[in-house]
Amino acid sequence: MSLRETTRTHPQRQARAVRLGPRSLAALALVSAVGVAGFTWPFLAPPTSQLSAHAQDAPWLFAGLLVLLVAVVAAAISESGLGPKAVAMLGVLAATGAALRPIGAGTAGIEPMFFLMVLSGRVLGPGFGFVLGSVTMFASALLTGGVGPWLPFQMLAMGWFAMGAGLLPGPDRLRGRAELAMLAGYGFLAAFAYGTVMNMAGWPFMSALASNVAFDPHAPVAANLARFVAYCVATSLGWDLGRAVVTVVLTLTLGPAVLRALRRATRRAAFETPVTFEAPRQ
Repeated sequence: MSLRETTRTHPQRQARAVRLGPRSLAALALVSAVGVAGFTWPFLAPPTSQLSAHAQDAPWLFAGLLVLLVAVVAAAISESGLGPKAVAMLGVLAATGAALRPIGAGTAGIEPMFFLMVLSGRVLGPGFGFVLGSVTMFASALLTGGVGPWLPFQMLAMGWFAMGAGLLPGPDRLRGRAELAMLAGYGFLAAFAYGTVMNMAGWPFMSALASNVAFDPHAPVAANLARFVAYCVATSLGWDLGRAVVTVVLTLTLGPAVLRALRRATRRAAFETPVTFEAPRQ
């Protein structure tokens, strides 16, 4: 059997920039659980609870808690194997994503950074994807002046966005057009999911007296759910659709070249090969 035939029969395992260990997975599960509670508490807390009574304060409390937890997850993932080569790759991709975000500032849905997060998470794995999404959103907020109580929610949502791409079926199963179609479909759905969860983060800040689509802490869950759906349709549906379409178009047009570049860089970096230092010969 030739070398080419052996390679086809036994495809090489994809290298990961970060291998998630039990500690990292536990930290990631914890921050995700708190994040889900932070996003969905208006639908979980009954109208008579103290949390609903402090509706204007709750997003701030969850935002502060998420900052600490995202930092814990990043530290845990770093300890599990985020070496110098992976840090360098993280810096380059985060800087690129942060630079891409202002391109569409003020224009509905033109956000090219999303397709880069999808492709990077796909190639570099879920652990790297989560860190990349969080760091990129933080860096872009500093670049654009978008720092506020919504930032921790954006960091977590973008971390989920990129991590999900790394959890898709492996490249040994799908390549070529099938892989691009899968990534485009994921990007389309995830772009809407990102917009929806970010609406959840900002929606409780609205005063119930300001609009009939605002969160009402005294209303039952079903009524608030109807208000939230109307709020999404009225305020962000067009923006989310634009983001989804741009992500699909860029994935299908630029995806093959970006995937090749990322995979070539990953092979050359040899993330899973330990760095050793040898004493100079005398």
